[in-house]
Amino acid sequence: MRLRKPALAIGMCAALAIGAAAGALATEAPPQTTPEGLVLQKSTKSRIVYLKSGATFTQYNRVAILDPLVEFEKDWQKDYNNSHRGFEGRVSDKDIERMKAGLAAEFKKVFTKELQDKGGYQVVDTAAPDVLVLRPALLNVEVNAPDLMTAGVNATVVRSAGQMTLFLELWDSETNTLLARIMDAEADMDSFAKQANRVTNVQAADRILGDWASDLRVRLDEIKGKTSK
Repeated sequence: MRLRKPALAIGMCAALAIGAAAGALATEAPPQTTPEGLVLQKSTKSRIVYLKSGATFTQYNRVAILDPLVEFEKDWQKDYNNSHRGFEGRVSDKDIERMKAGLAAEFKKVFTKELQDKGGYQVVDTAAPDVLVLRPALLNVEVNAPDLMTAGVNATVVRSAGQMTLFLELWDSETNTLLARIMDAEADMDSFAKQANRVTNVQAADRILGDWASDLRVRLDEIKGKTSK
């Protein structure tokens, strides 16, 4: 049976859920329950975890990873372009779409490598009793020095490549039931300034994505009683 994309997550409720994520990671305390009935499990300055009461994960041996939604921080493109005179070094709409596609591809690559290659959780696109669906979004994305491959633009030196927020929902593939929601904001930080380019930006994104993927794999391993590597 082909995988059914979680209707609530992909439909009109997606915007509401993502809006709630932004609010939950703001200054106010997150609500104890969500409109879907998920219960707050853990809340720190950067990470929030909600879980469906009575949800179990021991039955899941495989995962399906939906294509991530990627959204830049509001007004990031405008603010970045306003800081650059003339047309050289400005971020175009085409650049935004290219960066979104690249970040989405990196997410699937990094999470597939971590969950399948390291964890042994086969990545599939079909529904079954042992398939857990990952429905991700990367929000509030900021790139401090995007590599636009524009001739004549001077190299930029930065300590942080940027930041982004993970919004991840876990769904049962057969019943289309929302089981958990994870929100976490992370920034790339380095002790030393470095020249930014496309390679270093991808490396920074992979470090953040890798931490998130590793955390998920370790948690699934713990639930199933496996020894994490």
